[in-house]
Amino acid sequence: MFAEEIRRQAEIAPRAALPAVTAALWRAYGEGKITEAEAEALSGLIEARTISAPQRRGNADQPGISSAEGIVVPSTPPEASLVHQSRARRPSVGSRPRTDASMERRRRWAASGRLPPGLAARFTLAEQAVLALVAVEVARRKDCRLSIENMAAVAGVCRSTVKNAIREARRLGLLTVEERQITGFRNDTNVIRIISAEWLAWIRLARRGDPLSNRRGQAALAFSQERGVKSVTSTPTTVLTLSESGKTEPSKCCRKAAGDLDRSDQPRIRAGGSTGRAMR
Repeated sequence: MFAEEIRRQAEIAPRAALPAVTAALWRAYGEGKITEAEAEALSGLIEARTISAPQRRGNADQPGISSAEGIVVPSTPPEASLVHQSRARRPSVGSRPRTDASMERRRRWAASGRLPPGLAARFTLAEQAVLALVAVEVARRKDCRLSIENMAAVAGVCRSTVKNAIREARRLGLLTVEERQITGFRNDTNVIRIISAEWLAWIRLARRGDPLSNRRGQAALAFSQERGVKSVTSTPTTVLTLSESGKTEPSKCCRKAAGDLDRSDQPRIRAGGSTGRAMR
């Protein structure tokens, strides 16, 4: 229902009202009223209308097109014009193409759990991927200094999505952006720092369950044991063979040892019939 209403508004709304339709589209997507596929299709429709409006104004003065009474009659068949628009839509805007690999990276970053659920609900899937990358960089080096192009390539989104995600997070008070100007027309990459206490606590909680950090902790424990820390000894569980271990050899230092029994004095029979040992 919401998708059809937004589609109808995108088709009949003037070009000046298209940004409001776009805002309503992503607001409905953030609230879960439309699916991701519907949002992608509606976004492409709005983008096509935004691009085709200047082209129609440029073709108004060409022969074969009549603008009287607001009726535009193309000089080419409608089928040919639709094919031309579909071919020229993506190359003319210069945005990043949506490939299977980029969509996979985008969904993987968005599903990595780097944002608390309450904060993640305020952003789209692509914006969540960008902010997840920012969270990983902040957890690694206390801030994020990646360029916009680098963030867009890693997260599988376009430059505009990166800017929108950072701008919206900055407006909500989740992070700060420090601009580093080198000269009047040259800037270094921005420094992004997370200031949200909820987000920082979530990042620390996620690092505790990180298998990489656990592996580092185990390596540190092994290193400390090599430096002299007493380790816990365990009971040996190997089966001992007495005939091969040498523990049944006759003792040379103990009197009346097991090996001396055969060399002891034999019992003698006394006159009274009782047995006993001879007195030495």
